Amino acid sequence: MQRITISIDDQLAEMLDQMVADRGYHSRSEAMRDMARDAIERWRQDNSLSDHCVANLSYVVDRRVRSLPQRLADLQHAHHDLVAASTLVRLDHDHSLESVMLKGPTAQVRAFADQVRAERGVRFGTVNLLDVEPGDNHAQADAHDHHGHAHLSPRSR
Repeated sequence: MQRITISIDDQLAEMLDQMVADRGYHSRSEAMRDMARDAIERWRQDNSLSDHCVANLSYVVDRRVRSLPQRLADLQHAHHDLVAASTLVRLDHDHSLESVMLKGPTAQVRAFADQVRAERGVRFGTVNLLDVEPGDNHAQADAHDHHGHAHLSPRSR
């Protein structure tokens, strides 16, 4: 394990200590390691060169925006090859949280996510992307036939 020393201002240190206490970390170092892992994962997703992915796109919809729910439904239907599933949770009379599971070519998934997040009335859009490798490899000798589809295994580093 390597030791890294950082300097932060007093206010940031107080907030870090509060987070350490609230989340039950045993030390600042444990919290900093988790934050570094999260930041590296976000950086990796933003700079992924993988050809295929699975992803979760989540966003809040303001249904008061004229025809937004219909536009989003039409967009999902137009990209039915990418959309594996979607779930809608009504938050109040005007807002819903939608989560769309996607799979396919990474560039197309990102473009779809960007298009949805750019819609007027869509807020808090976040995409979590997992690089995958399509394939039919099996460790066991009695592997089954995939009938034209491929497994999407998490990409090894």
